[in-house]
Amino acid sequence: MKNSEVIEMTTDDLKERVVAEKAALNKMIMNHTVTPLENPMQIRAKRKDIARMMTELRKRELTVKK
Repeated sequence: MKNSEVIEMTTDDLKERVVAEKAALNKMIMNHTVTPLENPMQIRAKRKDIARMMTELRKRELTVKK
């Protein structure tokens, strides 16, 4: 997911997406523990996507408080 896509999303959509992505990441990590993933770099990409979304949420939170 690109940063431009994250910026275009509404705050509620971002919050829902973060919860869903975190659940998917946890499931992916558990599956990788049992049987190795074909491409383990997917875990890193998922973590970075979550971080992008969390950063945008925090940025919006700070701009509202000012």
